[in-house]
Amino acid sequence: MGCSAGSPSGAGEASVIGGATEKPAGEAVRPASGSPFWVDPSSPAARQIDAWERQGREKDAELLRRIADRPAALWPAGDDPVPMIKEATRAAGRENRTAVFVAYNIPHRDCGQHSAGGAPDSAAYRDWIDAFAGALGDSDAVVVLEPDAVAHIVDGCTPGEYHDEREQLLGEAIDRLKRQPNTKVYLDAGNPAWINDPGKLVEPLRRAGVADADGFSLNVSNFQTDATTKAYGLRLSDALGGKHFVVDTSRNGNGPLNGERGTAWCNPPGRALGTPPTTDTGEPALDAYLWIKRPGESDGECRGGPAAGQWWPDYALGLARNSKA
Repeated sequence: MGCSAGSPSGAGEASVIGGATEKPAGEAVRPASGSPFWVDPSSPAARQIDAWERQGREKDAELLRRIADRPAALWPAGDDPVPMIKEATRAAGRENRTAVFVAYNIPHRDCGQHSAGGAPDSAAYRDWIDAFAGALGDSDAVVVLEPDAVAHIVDGCTPGEYHDEREQLLGEAIDRLKRQPNTKVYLDAGNPAWINDPGKLVEPLRRAGVADADGFSLNVSNFQTDATTKAYGLRLSDALGGKHFVVDTSRNGNGPLNGERGTAWCNPPGRALGTPPTTDTGEPALDAYLWIKRPGESDGECRGGPAAGQWWPDYALGLARNSKA
């Protein structure tokens, strides 16, 4: 299996923003130069830094700032996405920054694997997406739509009887989210190690409404290098008439784990943070490098990790320690 299953913060497991209640006014983290994206000042990494500083672990705390001081996507919960979205968009707006979100609640999600779950049926999903979009309002936002959903159609992991419904729901979700005037939407398209031939994604993406999205996303929760993913993205972009894309670089600093294709996606050791989030990509069709997977959150209960989406400080520290950025 070459998928990115075990994606972070499965619905109902997402980290809740602490907001101004946890940091005095004026202490918002400032993103690295060149990044327009908002940094959550009360992220799990930021809270871990506070804890480690109290314990006298200053060196570890300083390393973890490589995560805490950079913007990462938020994964709103499957029960009620509104509080997290409203709090984040308000905070981002005060800083004239763009908040990044992941909509991850499609029915039959992750085809029963580490991040299984999602909305119980199509009606519930439509209601959830409507609430999600409404909470965005007129704020500047980026939404990565349903990691794995299209690729799981292509690889057959999602049973065939759900394919038509899924493509319809994705198209409706794009339409609903794009009614928000300042929201950009990227429909997920897996990663280069999963669906080796990007041509196999073209028709499913089209049926799922990618033409009405701002583009597609690649490498979510995975470890493929920037060069590999960009080349793959450009091939898929050409096949889709020049559609733009974004790439998850949260943990790809050392590339993928070699020799273990079947489990290389799940908490692989020795990985590193990748390119910090930026819109300065040097490639017109590549809109941004983003940290879509939240670095330090588990892929699932493998290699000693906690449940998918749960904060794992030791893994986070390893990513930061190995980082060259």
